[in-house]
Amino acid sequence: MAVNFRCAVQALVLLGCVIILSNVLCPVGAYLYNNRYAGDQVFRITPSNKEEVQVLKKLLGNIKVDLWQPNSASLIRHNATVDVHVRRNDTRGLRTRLQKEHIDFKVYISNLQKEIEKQTGHRSSRKRRSESQYDYEVYHSLEEIQSWMFEMNRTHPHLVDMFSIGRSYEGRPLYILQLGKRTRSYKKAVWIDCGVHAREWIGPAFCQWFVKEALHSYQYDSVMRRLMNQLNFYIMPVFNVDGYHFSWTTDRFWRKTRSKNAKYHCRGVDANRNWKVKWCEEGASSQPCDDTYCGPFPESEPEVKAVAKFLRKHKKRVKAYISIHAYAQMLLYPYSYKYATIPNFNCVESAAHNAVTALYSAYGVRYRYGPASTTLYVSSGSSMDWAYRNGIPYAFAFELRDTGYFGFLLPEALINPTCTETMRAVKTISSGLLKKCEIGMHELDRERYPYL
Repeated sequence: MAVNFRCAVQALVLLGCVIILSNVLCPVGAYLYNNRYAGDQVFRITPSNKEEVQVLKKLLGNIKVDLWQPNSASLIRHNATVDVHVRRNDTRGLRTRLQKEHIDFKVYISNLQKEIEKQTGHRSSRKRRSESQYDYEVYHSLEEIQSWMFEMNRTHPHLVDMFSIGRSYEGRPLYILQLGKRTRSYKKAVWIDCGVHAREWIGPAFCQWFVKEALHSYQYDSVMRRLMNQLNFYIMPVFNVDGYHFSWTTDRFWRKTRSKNAKYHCRGVDANRNWKVKWCEEGASSQPCDDTYCGPFPESEPEVKAVAKFLRKHKKRVKAYISIHAYAQMLLYPYSYKYATIPNFNCVESAAHNAVTALYSAYGVRYRYGPASTTLYVSSGSSMDWAYRNGIPYAFAFELRDTGYFGFLLPEALINPTCTETMRAVKTISSGLLKKCEIGMHELDRERYPYL
């Protein structure tokens, strides 16, 4: 009987490890990824001319790779770095071919499995001081984040309101936290979403950090108190709930949603290519197996449709749209889909400059800023462009740390500094909304109607 009881306890402990991703005993990579990334490597390749670009595209097309930056082979350019995750069986062959073609490269990560386990594995007792204290310096599963949201709603009723705007493809609720003092019925608002792309875990970590800082500093920080009194913040910690859950349980580097395609075995749509603004044109793919797949039609994904519906309903109040991504250390604004200057360029450019200056003041980390099409690459169907074309005058997308050394595996030790500096930038953008600077938006109103 004692033996059976002991076995039952051991089985329950193992089951608990698998289900709730215990922060102490269960390194994610060891238990849930089944060592699938052992020996995989991340190459940083820099083609120096157009000929090398064509050779590289051909090389990468002949093997199964996971492009990190840029996210599509069509976006590879000479003198621009290419970060690519290569399966262990292909690493030697790719290295040999690159050397033969004299294409410059470095191996940034020599064993991906070990880096995954460093990022999410053995969490120290220093960080887990008590089970009741939520730790903002570790990454959290979807279940933990949603439980935390309920707790924030319960413990801060005067500043927080939690609600759902719909359900995901797999039926998970799409929760939002509304932050702000309930002072009057009409207030300007800021929308912040995180976790659009499932593998970018630093995004949801920042959204939680923002909520924590806003609530904790309300009493003593005059800037935050003014923002919370005069603005509402709509915070969506995990936009792509299905994909984020999948990135914890099955594929750490999953990017898309998890919707099924009737004709293809490949699942998911790029939730940042699915919006109704120049949908499925340059920078998006019509192939369901590609990471930048635009979907069968605009707003085909219930997650995108729910957010778009909410923003349309509140677009007269929402003055800023901020989407948190990783990685590149950039602050981007419209347009993504074309090389053109937005009507209120001076206001948005000034806001971006002030934001990256505030960010730099924390730890001296430099962010590039500018229109997404020229600063990063051209992409169509993005949420930022959609928000702007639907009358939200300040639309931004952050690409948080780093610039490729860790890529999507930003260590937990860097959550604090990354979120601290980003918090300064977001507070600066939000403070700017309390001033009048919307010159040129009447021109935007005239040109946006064909896309509604």
